[in-house]
Amino acid sequence: MKRKEILLCMIELLEIRGETASICPSEVARKCFPDTWRGQMEEVRSVASDLAREGRASILQKGIEISPDNWKGPIRIRIKK
Repeated sequence: MKRKEILLCMIELLEIRGETASICPSEVARKCFPDTWRGQMEEVRSVASDLAREGRASILQKGIEISPDNWKGPIRIRIKK
């Protein structure tokens, strides 16, 4: 259930921003789990990677799309239409 909640929240935030904007994974975690968001970051990033593998989102670092399978450090997520 937690992954589905994260996925729905992530898609909602991405659709609000539009296809040229991006979101930080922490925005998703904070919206879904305001009191325990830090502990949810790994799961949020995992959901973002799944979306990217499905071709529904891009994982970005410094504005450049990167592989959803091999990244470290801060990322942004952008929807693909």
